[in-house]
Amino acid sequence: MDLTNSAVWFAIALVFIIAVTAKIAIGRTTFDPICNRPHPPLVNSGSLIKLLLTKGPQAMIHDQHKKLGSVFTVSFFGLKVTFLVGPEASGHFYQGLESEISHGNTFEFLVPIFGKEVGYGADIPTRTEQMHFYNEALKLSKRRSNVDPMVKEVEDYFSKWGEHGVVDLKHEFEKLIMLVSSRCLLGKEVREKMFGEVYMLFRELYNGMHLTSVLFPYAPSPVNRRRDRARTKLSKILIDIVRSRKAASDQVERDVLQNLIDSKYKDGRSTTEEEVTGLIIMLLFGGNHTSSVTSTWTGAYLLSHESCLTAVVEEQKKIIRKYGNHIDYNVLQEMNTLHCCIKETLRMHPVQPINLRKVHKNFTVQTREGNEYEIPRGHTIASPVLYNNSLPHIYKDPDAYDPDRFSLGREEDRVGGTFSYTSFGGGRHRCVGEAYAYMQIKVIWSHLLRNFELKLVTPFPKTNWSKLVPEPKGKVMVSFKRVAAA
Repeated sequence: MDLTNSAVWFAIALVFIIAVTAKIAIGRTTFDPICNRPHPPLVNSGSLIKLLLTKGPQAMIHDQHKKLGSVFTVSFFGLKVTFLVGPEASGHFYQGLESEISHGNTFEFLVPIFGKEVGYGADIPTRTEQMHFYNEALKLSKRRSNVDPMVKEVEDYFSKWGEHGVVDLKHEFEKLIMLVSSRCLLGKEVREKMFGEVYMLFRELYNGMHLTSVLFPYAPSPVNRRRDRARTKLSKILIDIVRSRKAASDQVERDVLQNLIDSKYKDGRSTTEEEVTGLIIMLLFGGNHTSSVTSTWTGAYLLSHESCLTAVVEEQKKIIRKYGNHIDYNVLQEMNTLHCCIKETLRMHPVQPINLRKVHKNFTVQTREGNEYEIPRGHTIASPVLYNNSLPHIYKDPDAYDPDRFSLGREEDRVGGTFSYTSFGGGRHRCVGEAYAYMQIKVIWSHLLRNFELKLVTPFPKTNWSKLVPEPKGKVMVSFKRVAAA
């Protein structure tokens, strides 16, 4: 992995943090002068610039962690960012109420994509209720019903591969996961009649996530204009589908879109067309690209580690002997080795390398070293997920790809407590789509492992840190050869 020497990541991370905190500062929450305990040790960013530029943020965090302990504050041009390293210091970050800590307007750049009616454009009570809509739409009984259409989409897609050839996994998974989402989340109208158009519009939204769009989301730049045009077209398509479904009340679909249409707020109000549109765009935007990237990284690791590849292939053979070629939710739950491989991939490549929140109310944090600090109102707090996922007192040989670390008997992620593994967030802020993502990636890789011999053609990919979701850099070329059915 090219983390240590990635000065590029630093440039992105630093600019992003400064931009975020600067935006928050515009609203100017004053720092609370009444603190009963000492603040964390403070370091000025000026003294870290050389280290950051030459060795990257992982080295910077490691250096300060070693010198100052697991909680320290970096002053970015007078704006305070407090790093919470390790699970011992992370409890309030993931469990705190929205009234105490929140994203603030950290994700304001997503409002033009999702809409002002949902997510980060809505007030906290509305956003909280909308998260409950997702929880209902993605609950266990609904996920069970999604397995069959997922399997069908995967089988149909790979049936079009020839007997042998070479493909770019990144491209293949990007398209396949959109097909699966069209079937399970958006419904038959999109999947059967307008997939091509919707797929291209979502790609335009993804491509609009440049640093300039993050920092200046409303600037009249060419990238933002293309993003806004794609969003307008996509909104019209989805609103037309919502209206059509409401008009045909005798036909009830079982997809997530229908669940969002049927959702009601606590006061009895139904979701509006604009809210449904924004919620489904937010769900697909947050889930599709991340699942595609994780599927690609998983493949790159499996095909680069022969022992891991052998283990997951043997697991599939064992499951076939037990269940034949039938796959349902319960069968997926027995794919423990594959699950651990995906989980280890996400440990090394979390979707968000760092999470940020704004402090609205002073709180106290206890460090692993036994110190106790008060974090004042007005600070930004940072949970460095990627760094936390590599702490040697939790993960043995953390730079090695070792899926067995999560197996029964080792379970290294439980060593430090609840927040030892936060690739999907945690506590009140745990990703609602975690189980769905694992299920989707398992369906894809179980089919590939059963039906193809695969080899990585290109070198193991480096990380492209210029993306909002860090992804494999360049193409990930894989050769395939279809194998006879077992």
